[in-house]
Amino acid sequence: MKAPGAILLVACYELGHQPLAVAWPAAFLERHGYAPATLDVSVEPLDAEKVKRARLVAISVPMHTALRVGVAVAGHVRELSPTCHLCFFGLYATLNAEYLLARGADSVIGGECEGPLAALVEALDRGETGAIPGVTRPGMTPTPHLARLAFPVPSRAGLPGLEKYAHLARDGRLELAGHVETSRGCLHHCRHCPIPPVYGGRFFVVPLEVCLADIRQLVAAGATHVTFGDPDFLNGPGHALAVARAMHAEFPRLTFDFTAKVEHLRRHRARLPELAALGCVFVVSAVESLSDTVLAHLDKGHVRADVLELARLVRDAGIALRPTWVPFTPWTTLDDYREMLDFVEAEGLIDHVDPVQYSIRLLVPPGSLLLRHLAMRPFLGPLVERDFYYTWTHPDRGMDRLQEGVAAAVADAAERGEEAAVTFDRVRALADVAAERSSRPGVAARLAADRVRPPHLTEPWFC
Repeated sequence: MKAPGAILLVACYELGHQPLAVAWPAAFLERHGYAPATLDVSVEPLDAEKVKRARLVAISVPMHTALRVGVAVAGHVRELSPTCHLCFFGLYATLNAEYLLARGADSVIGGECEGPLAALVEALDRGETGAIPGVTRPGMTPTPHLARLAFPVPSRAGLPGLEKYAHLARDGRLELAGHVETSRGCLHHCRHCPIPPVYGGRFFVVPLEVCLADIRQLVAAGATHVTFGDPDFLNGPGHALAVARAMHAEFPRLTFDFTAKVEHLRRHRARLPELAALGCVFVVSAVESLSDTVLAHLDKGHVRADVLELARLVRDAGIALRPTWVPFTPWTTLDDYREMLDFVEAEGLIDHVDPVQYSIRLLVPPGSLLLRHLAMRPFLGPLVERDFYYTWTHPDRGMDRLQEGVAAAVADAAERGEEAAVTFDRVRALADVAAERSSRPGVAARLAADRVRPPHLTEPWFC
């Protein structure tokens, strides 16, 4: 399998970023003397010739959307190359191992995937069929691989250029953006997150020198902004700051964004001004809800009052807050939903929230911690196998109808390129109708058309 192209690594979707989920495996395999081909079907067509040349096709599924695309890709791979070894790897591979292995996958790898993937390739090269730590085959119980890895610098040479991916929109212009990770996994156990069932509260740090080398190659490719794509950049605050400081020292004009929990941002409030000075222009935080009831069921680690404080802390530091939401859960009331919209308006966050966020419905995939949560059970329905989620029904059917209406409205708005404030007004009007309240004056008409929008990436956040 040493021949160039005998291994094909396929990315399906990574939030509009150049896919680290294949750049890192490529680097590991290259270190073992292999020359894998790569393909990102989110921005380029499936290459039939690459598939036919490959003896092993490994499909990366780090997110729910990627899994759904990946299963469709696997069907085409099987038609083009019936005898190749088909492997799924990534977060959602572990959660859905039973389904994938029953429907044609030869192996599944989860957790810290690169080591087992390299071991699998070497075993296939030698014709060995025995057990490999971290590699799940049909008839085996899936076990994520959580051993610490020796990280090489990600191999990006075979990937599409940064211009194919999400850009940073800032001051009326679009800039090339890169995507790096300083850590993987997460310390926390939020019930709705797919990471805890796989990582179990563990996280792994990528060495400083590897992070910097990756940033250098992104800057050489034209990036003027970097997204730190860690599940939570502040899981290891000392390491995160060390990377940000070193990056700023070498590239003082380079800006960045990161994701962190509400509780981490509050705990490290004294560091926020320094992060802004180092180039942070916005931070994503999974607020999810303003209802203490909902937050407790999701085990988020923060309460409503913390969110109100966070909005002030981040604003005072000169960083734009981009909160994400899960506004439709079995415990969310109509008053909760309307309060979320009022909060977004009152805190001046209308241009900070991608409208798709107003439509997000709680996703319960196989393996979710929510499946063991007693408060979830009364609302759970069956597993929709082909779509990889469990159905659930809100006790107030009006909330389910509102979610359907909001989802249709934001999808239509996105299709037409509608600005966020106009979509916000449409969503709030739907909520007011549901509450049988008089419609309020629209926000869009009160906002200056030439106002400065906060920096943001051009790919809306959703999973």
